[in-house]
Amino acid sequence: MKLTEYLIGTWELVDYEYQVNGEKSNPLGEHPTGFLMYTPDGYVSAQMMKQGRPSYKSGDLHTGTEKEMAEAAHGYLAYAGAYKITDFDEKTNTVTVLHTMSVSMNPTWLGETQKRFAEFKDGLLTITADVNDSKLVWKKAK
Repeated sequence: MKLTEYLIGTWELVDYEYQVNGEKSNPLGEHPTGFLMYTPDGYVSAQMMKQGRPSYKSGDLHTGTEKEMAEAAHGYLAYAGAYKITDFDEKTNTVTVLHTMSVSMNPTWLGETQKRFAEFKDGLLTITADVNDSKLVWKKAK
């Protein structure tokens, strides 16, 4: 199966590596969890979070303290929108895919289109981004 077809579906996060000044960083902790979904009709959704984020003391969905809400947001990354595959290399089993952020936890990304490079090898999908030195490794969800 071609990687362009294999992208479709749901993926679970295995690892998230982010480089800061050439040093590996774990902005969502050592063992983040998340899902990446590519739909057949051209949409992508990415959700990732740090483990162990505390619940709001109020127990309410929208009424945490300012500190609780900031901590929750600091440990979460999410966006969704359209995607488009722009290049496919059958020899290396890699694709170049554009993600357009229609919604985003980070308002800085709203409306942006960012390039991703995806490689499928040994049952894992590795995605790197051109906007930062991040590397995300995913396995197909069961």
